[in-house]
Amino acid sequence: MRILTFTGKGGVGKTSVSAATAVRLSQLGYRTLILSTDPAHSLSDSFNLPLGSEPTKIRENLYAVEVNPYVDLKKNWHAVQKFYNGIFQAQGVSGVMADEMSILPGMEELFSLLRIKRYKSSGRYDVLVLDTAPTGETLRLLSLPDTLSWGVKAIKNVTKYVVRPLSKPLSKMSDKIAQYIPPEDALDSVDMVFDELEGIREILTDNNKSTVRLVMNAEKMSIKETMRALTYLNLYGFKVDMILVNRLLDTKEDSGYLENWKTIQQKYLGEIEEGFSPLPVKKLKMYEKEIVGLKSLEIFAKDIYGDSDPSRMMYDESPIKFVRNGDVYEVQLKLMFANPVDIDVWVTGDELFVHIGNQRKIITLPISLTGLEPGEAVFKNKWLHIPFDRNHHKQDRMTQQNNNVHN
Repeated sequence: MRILTFTGKGGVGKTSVSAATAVRLSQLGYRTLILSTDPAHSLSDSFNLPLGSEPTKIRENLYAVEVNPYVDLKKNWHAVQKFYNGIFQAQGVSGVMADEMSILPGMEELFSLLRIKRYKSSGRYDVLVLDTAPTGETLRLLSLPDTLSWGVKAIKNVTKYVVRPLSKPLSKMSDKIAQYIPPEDALDSVDMVFDELEGIREILTDNNKSTVRLVMNAEKMSIKETMRALTYLNLYGFKVDMILVNRLLDTKEDSGYLENWKTIQQKYLGEIEEGFSPLPVKKLKMYEKEIVGLKSLEIFAKDIYGDSDPSRMMYDESPIKFVRNGDVYEVQLKLMFANPVDIDVWVTGDELFVHIGNQRKIITLPISLTGLEPGEAVFKNKWLHIPFDRNHHKQDRMTQQNNNVHN
């Protein structure tokens, strides 16, 4: 299943672009599902149709769904929530507060990810289009598998080797102790959710099937946010294959009091094409009326893609590479807009840590690199090069903390 993720700064028009893409795909005969993970849920407004938490048929080959985190929480986490509610209320916590405390941070994003895996496994769809929340929340969504990976292993081990073996004998003790022992259905829910989480990262970072497309406006704030998004997406291994610049004023028509704004747009457009090269940049015009309903979306899709297939790879380059040159191995990461001063690199065991700003990527090193010490990281031509030399001894290694990166 091909997965196309659209994200960008709030208000740039990514829902319209996502919906138009889905419409075009369905016209080409692809069984298409468009899924909105944005809490604002403007997808139903774009199609001008009511949508629910399960796929709704829009037309032939086209289905749409707006994720409702509360529906997913009730379905997948109810037994766990009920157990914790009992504990919190026994400690004097009010019902509403107990409900909130029993939902772990990141659970809403987690269940959106689980849907992606389930829809892929169902085999019902050829293409999944993700209409996501604004950039910051999308980064949190897409990086969640990395963030939870260590915690998932720990929790599953505790559940398997400690909680389950002790739950039955302890439950036979006093009621006061028994109330703190999770019931079997709660343990099963935890196992099910964490088991399904495994493999999601591989789905989203499968560079042959999954790509991200960034929607932006020709405005300074939008450009800066898109630059950061591209850097962090590449850091986490997500391939970006297209930039779409939306709502451009027509240079051939008199825009009246917007003439100055048109000049500003053209100035920024040049910076965008140069800065984001070699990624393809698609320029989309400002329409005289809002894009709502299938007919408008069909016209918009034609302007975006013409007669081409939206599912094809628009730009094909992996953001993370492992390269060997003689005895020197390199981990290379494409970080187009990163400031070398803000990059820290270190190795612990078989894991390579790359830290930029408030984002951190943990890369499990291949067996061939395990035990080797990293050399001096170098930033050149928008790529971070981290060498591992078979001839390096421990005393020659770079420091394991705050590894300076040089241009």
